[in-house]
Amino acid sequence: MNRRFLGLAAAAAALLLAGCAAMNTVTSEVVSYGDWPAGRAPGSYVFERLPSQQARPERQAQLEAAAAKALAAAGFKPAASPAQADVIVQIGARITRTEIAPWDDPLWWRWGAGYWRSPAWRPLRSPYYGPYWSLRADWSTRYERSVAILLRERAGGTPVYEAHAQNDSATMGNDATLTAMFMAAMKDFPAPSGQGPRSVSVALE
Repeated sequence: MNRRFLGLAAAAAALLLAGCAAMNTVTSEVVSYGDWPAGRAPGSYVFERLPSQQARPERQAQLEAAAAKALAAAGFKPAASPAQADVIVQIGARITRTEIAPWDDPLWWRWGAGYWRSPAWRPLRSPYYGPYWSLRADWSTRYERSVAILLRERAGGTPVYEAHAQNDSATMGNDATLTAMFMAAMKDFPAPSGQGPRSVSVALE
Protein backbone atom coordinates (compact mmCIF):
# COMPACT_ATOMS: atom_id res chain seq x y z
CA MET A 1 0.00 0.00 0.00
CA ASN A 2 2.78 2.39 0.93
CA ARG A 3 4.68 1.57 -2.24
CA ARG A 4 1.58 2.14 -4.33
CA PHE A 5 0.92 5.44 -2.58
CA LEU A 6 4.51 6.56 -3.07
CA GLY A 7 4.35 5.58 -6.73
CA LEU A 8 1.18 7.57 -7.26
CA ALA A 9 2.65 10.55 -5.42
CA ALA A 10 5.79 10.44 -7.56
CA ALA A 11 3.71 10.25 -10.74
CA ALA A 12 1.58 13.18 -9.59
CA ALA A 13 4.69 15.21 -8.79
CA ALA A 14 6.13 14.45 -12.22
CA LEU A 15 2.94 15.57 -13.92
CA LEU A 16 2.91 18.74 -11.84
CA LEU A 17 6.50 19.56 -12.78
CA ALA A 18 5.77 18.86 -16.44
CA GLY A 19 2.77 21.16 -16.29
CA CYS A 20 4.80 23.92 -14.65
CA ALA A 21 7.51 23.56 -17.29
CA ALA A 22 4.91 23.80 -20.05
CA MET A 23 3.44 26.94 -18.47
CA ASN A 24 6.90 28.53 -18.45
CA THR A 25 7.64 27.67 -22.08
CA VAL A 26 6.48 29.43 -25.24
CA THR A 27 6.29 27.31 -28.38
CA SER A 28 6.13 29.12 -31.70
CA GLU A 29 5.91 28.14 -35.34
CA VAL A 30 8.94 29.71 -37.01
CA VAL A 31 9.82 30.35 -40.65
CA SER A 32 13.03 32.07 -41.72
CA TYR A 33 14.65 33.05 -44.97
CA GLY A 34 18.05 34.41 -45.71
CA ASP A 35 21.17 34.80 -47.74
CA TRP A 36 23.62 35.49 -44.94
CA PRO A 37 27.17 35.21 -46.35
CA ALA A 38 28.84 31.92 -45.43
CA GLY A 39 31.43 32.33 -42.71
CA ARG A 40 30.38 35.88 -41.84
CA ALA A 41 30.06 36.52 -38.12
CA PRO A 42 27.18 38.57 -36.68
CA GLY A 43 28.14 42.21 -36.35
CA SER A 44 26.64 45.43 -35.05
CA TYR A 45 23.11 46.63 -35.69
CA VAL A 46 20.78 49.57 -35.37
CA PHE A 47 16.99 49.52 -35.24
CA GLU A 48 15.02 51.37 -37.91
CA ARG A 49 11.47 52.53 -37.22
CA LEU A 50 8.80 52.92 -39.86
CA PRO A 51 6.69 56.11 -39.73
CA SER A 52 3.78 54.19 -38.20
CA GLN A 53 6.10 52.83 -35.49
CA GLN A 54 7.44 56.29 -34.74
CA ALA A 55 3.90 57.29 -33.76
CA ARG A 56 4.12 54.97 -30.72
CA PRO A 57 7.72 55.37 -29.54
CA GLU A 58 7.22 53.91 -26.06
CA ARG A 59 5.64 50.70 -27.33
CA GLN A 60 8.22 50.38 -30.09
CA ALA A 61 11.00 50.78 -27.52
CA GLN A 62 9.51 47.85 -25.58
CA LEU A 63 9.50 45.69 -28.70
CA GLU A 64 13.07 46.68 -29.51
CA ALA A 65 14.14 45.70 -25.99
CA ALA A 66 12.53 42.28 -26.53
CA ALA A 67 14.19 41.83 -29.94
CA ALA A 68 17.57 43.05 -28.62
CA LYS A 69 17.79 39.99 -26.38
CA ALA A 70 17.23 37.71 -29.35
CA LEU A 71 19.83 39.59 -31.41
CA ALA A 72 22.35 39.37 -28.57
CA ALA A 73 21.73 35.62 -28.27
CA ALA A 74 22.48 35.31 -32.00
CA GLY A 75 25.77 37.18 -31.55
CA PHE A 76 24.83 40.72 -32.58
CA LYS A 77 25.63 43.85 -30.59
CA PRO A 78 24.23 47.39 -30.76
CA ALA A 79 26.22 49.82 -32.88
CA ALA A 80 27.76 52.86 -31.24
CA SER A 81 26.05 54.98 -33.90
CA PRO A 82 23.83 54.30 -36.93
CA ALA A 83 26.73 55.08 -39.27
CA GLN A 84 28.81 52.31 -37.65
CA ALA A 85 26.14 49.59 -37.89
CA ASP A 86 26.73 46.57 -40.09
CA VAL A 87 23.02 45.81 -40.46
CA ILE A 88 19.74 47.65 -40.09
CA VAL A 89 17.02 45.79 -38.18
CA GLN A 90 13.28 46.25 -38.63
CA ILE A 91 10.86 44.49 -36.31
CA GLY A 92 7.13 44.17 -35.88
CA ALA A 93 4.62 42.43 -33.63
CA ARG A 94 0.89 41.87 -33.78
CA ILE A 95 -1.67 40.39 -31.41
CA THR A 96 -5.13 39.54 -32.71
CA ARG A 97 -8.07 38.58 -30.52
CA THR A 98 -10.67 36.27 -32.03
CA GLU A 99 -13.89 34.81 -30.69
CA ILE A 100 -14.22 31.26 -32.02
CA ALA A 101 -17.62 29.63 -32.49
CA PRO A 102 -18.02 25.97 -31.46
CA TRP A 103 -18.94 25.09 -35.04
CA ASP A 104 -15.92 26.75 -36.66
CA ASP A 105 -14.01 24.36 -38.89
CA PRO A 106 -10.52 23.95 -37.34
CA LEU A 107 -9.12 23.61 -40.86
CA TRP A 108 -9.44 27.39 -41.22
CA TRP A 109 -7.98 28.30 -37.84
CA ARG A 110 -4.52 29.89 -38.02
CA TRP A 111 -3.23 28.36 -41.26
CA GLY A 112 -6.29 28.80 -43.46
CA ALA A 113 -7.75 31.59 -45.48
CA GLY A 114 -10.08 32.99 -42.81
CA TYR A 115 -13.58 32.67 -41.43
CA TRP A 116 -16.91 32.59 -43.22
CA ARG A 117 -18.80 35.61 -41.96
CA SER A 118 -22.57 35.72 -42.07
CA PRO A 119 -24.52 39.01 -41.92
CA ALA A 120 -24.81 38.41 -38.18
CA TRP A 121 -21.10 39.14 -37.72
CA ARG A 122 -20.42 42.58 -36.34
CA PRO A 123 -17.00 44.26 -36.24
CA LEU A 124 -15.54 45.31 -32.91
CA ARG A 125 -12.41 47.36 -32.40
CA SER A 126 -9.71 46.87 -29.83
CA PRO A 127 -8.16 50.14 -28.62
CA TYR A 128 -4.73 48.55 -28.99
CA TYR A 129 -4.73 46.00 -31.75
CA GLY A 130 -7.39 47.02 -34.26
CA PRO A 131 -10.56 45.24 -35.44
CA TYR A 132 -11.63 41.75 -34.59
CA TRP A 133 -14.88 39.87 -35.08
CA SER A 134 -17.36 38.49 -32.59
CA LEU A 135 -20.87 37.13 -32.36
CA ARG A 136 -21.26 35.94 -28.77
CA ALA A 137 -19.26 36.61 -25.62
CA ASP A 138 -19.49 32.97 -24.48
CA TRP A 139 -17.36 31.67 -27.35
CA SER A 140 -13.81 30.58 -26.78
CA THR A 141 -11.42 33.54 -26.97
CA ARG A 142 -8.08 33.02 -28.70
CA TYR A 143 -5.15 35.37 -29.05
CA GLU A 144 -2.97 34.92 -32.11
CA ARG A 145 0.48 36.47 -31.76
CA SER A 146 3.12 37.03 -34.42
CA VAL A 147 6.51 38.73 -34.55
CA ALA A 148 8.79 39.48 -37.49
CA ILE A 149 12.39 40.56 -37.82
CA LEU A 150 14.25 41.72 -40.93
CA LEU A 151 17.99 42.32 -41.26
CA ARG A 152 19.32 44.47 -44.11
CA GLU A 153 22.82 45.55 -45.06
CA ARG A 154 23.33 49.15 -43.95
CA ALA A 155 25.36 49.76 -47.07
CA GLY A 156 22.96 49.24 -49.95
CA GLY A 157 19.95 48.06 -47.95
CA THR A 158 20.04 44.46 -49.27
CA PRO A 159 17.89 42.09 -47.14
CA VAL A 160 20.06 39.29 -45.72
CA TYR A 161 17.80 37.58 -43.17
CA GLU A 162 14.08 37.46 -42.39
CA ALA A 163 12.29 35.48 -39.69
CA HIS A 164 8.71 35.14 -38.45
CA ALA A 165 7.31 33.44 -35.35
CA GLN A 166 3.67 32.93 -34.43
CA ASN A 167 1.57 31.10 -31.86
CA ASP A 168 -1.82 31.32 -30.21
CA SER A 169 -3.31 30.71 -26.79
CA ALA A 170 -6.25 31.61 -24.57
CA THR A 171 -4.30 34.47 -22.95
CA MET A 172 -2.98 37.69 -24.37
CA GLY A 173 0.56 37.17 -23.11
CA ASN A 174 2.99 39.97 -22.22
CA ASP A 175 6.37 41.39 -23.12
CA ALA A 176 8.09 38.23 -21.83
CA THR A 177 6.01 36.22 -24.31
CA LEU A 178 7.09 38.44 -27.20
CA THR A 179 10.71 38.19 -26.04
CA ALA A 180 10.47 34.40 -26.19
CA MET A 181 8.97 34.64 -29.67
CA PHE A 182 11.79 36.87 -30.94
CA MET A 183 14.24 34.40 -29.39
CA ALA A 184 12.51 31.59 -31.29
CA ALA A 185 12.64 33.57 -34.54
CA MET A 186 16.43 34.05 -34.24
CA LYS A 187 17.24 30.71 -32.63
CA ASP A 188 18.85 29.05 -35.64
CA PHE A 189 20.41 32.15 -37.21
CA PRO A 190 21.80 32.27 -39.86
CA ALA A 191 20.32 29.04 -41.22
CA PRO A 192 16.97 29.51 -43.04
CA SER A 193 14.18 27.15 -42.10
CA GLY A 194 13.59 25.97 -45.66
CA GLN A 195 10.18 24.61 -46.60
CA GLY A 196 7.40 25.02 -44.04
CA PRO A 197 7.38 26.17 -40.43
CA ARG A 198 9.17 24.46 -37.56
CA SER A 199 8.25 24.38 -33.86
CA VAL A 200 10.66 26.17 -31.52
CA SER A 201 10.22 26.22 -27.73
CA VAL A 202 11.79 28.90 -25.55
CA ALA A 203 11.63 29.16 -21.76
CA LEU A 204 10.19 32.37 -20.33
CA GLU A 205 12.67 34.55 -18.50
